[in-house]
Amino acid sequence: MGITYLKVSVVYFVIGVLLGMYMSMQHDYTLAGVHAHVNLLGWASFALAGVIYVLFPGAGESLLSKIQFWTYSIGLPVMMISLSLVLTGSEQLEPLVAIGGTLVVISVIVFAVNVLTNVRTSASMRGKK
Repeated sequence: MGITYLKVSVVYFVIGVLLGMYMSMQHDYTLAGVHAHVNLLGWASFALAGVIYVLFPGAGESLLSKIQFWTYSIGLPVMMISLSLVLTGSEQLEPLVAIGGTLVVISVIVFAVNVLTNVRTSASMRGKK
């Protein structure tokens, strides 16, 4: 799963950079919050989870990793798209921001449980041969 996380995070990186470039070209920073969340949650956090899962494949292949992936992969786009629409005038979509955000928070909690449960120092990492 770690490689999948890394590949998805790169897509968010491209989206975040393109959104930043668009805002700069338009001199309209209405979506600055979306830009920040896409880069932090979509690119940086998802990439770091991927690196952790590559380094600790037991955690990366666990059921918790799969649950985290899908709650994050559903929650983040729902949150970001609906937040974009709310910031540009569609206030009636605020509940979707909350739903997406809740899924992301659940995903982060699942990630924490996974790391605390399944990430262990291997013999090679302790210097044993």
